[in-house]
Amino acid sequence: MLFVEIMIRRTRKQKGFLAMDLNHAKPNGSNGASAAFRFRSIGSGALFGLGFVAFIDETVFHQLLHWHHFYDKSTTGVGLVSDGLFHAFSWFATLAAFFMLSDLRRKNGLNAMSWWGGMLAGGGAFQLYDGIIQHKLMEIHQIRYNVDVLPYDVAWNVIAAAMIAAGILLIRSGKRARAARNGGKRR
Repeated sequence: MLFVEIMIRRTRKQKGFLAMDLNHAKPNGSNGASAAFRFRSIGSGALFGLGFVAFIDETVFHQLLHWHHFYDKSTTGVGLVSDGLFHAFSWFATLAAFFMLSDLRRKNGLNAMSWWGGMLAGGGAFQLYDGIIQHKLMEIHQIRYNVDVLPYDVAWNVIAAAMIAAGILLIRSGKRARAARNGGKRR
């Protein structure tokens, strides 16, 4: 989101919603603020979903069930350190998302449907990345060891895809609902 804010500031002289100053934008204004707030709502939700799913993964599969560490190609000590770093990452992502959410609420710009859609899509994207990139391509860990992992892999990736699809549907339905409230005009 910092990248988006930087791009907004660099393009203020241009026309369009990238040119607006978010600090003075009105959520339903004609300067495109509504689209920017919707985009920021999606981004905040996606970051929260990523952090939340990473937190659940770390807590359930790493700490409670002891199925794997974040990095299993070394000693147990290295695995525990990697778990700690992963856990810190998940909390920083969640905390950053809450700051973004707070800012949206303060500016009266939160689009709740887009936030929830972003949360599901972000969480699903993290889980799909974990299941395909980390488990299969990089092979830094598996969901579980000494068992047939195929059912676990299928369940992990199907749930991730379902979360992404549900998130996209929520984001789209929120956009359609807003367009209907605005008399069919999309912003």
